[in-house]
Amino acid sequence: MLREIVLFGALVPSLLLYFLLAIPLFLALDRLASPLGLYRIVSHPPLVRLALFVCLFSGLVLLSAP
Repeated sequence: MLREIVLFGALVPSLLLYFLLAIPLFLALDRLASPLGLYRIVSHPPLVRLALFVCLFSGLVLLSAP
């Protein structure tokens, strides 16, 4: 269940924690995909990077749902 979390006295949505967790996962996968040349075979690499981040973020949120 998504709810607010108290962080330094301020209420923040729990999606912020998933967002912050998705960033290092994305950076690790991005550093793995770049040397392998996976971004050379797509027509728009920044769009693929955005889609990868969105998939990681939404996957984390969906995995935490009961």
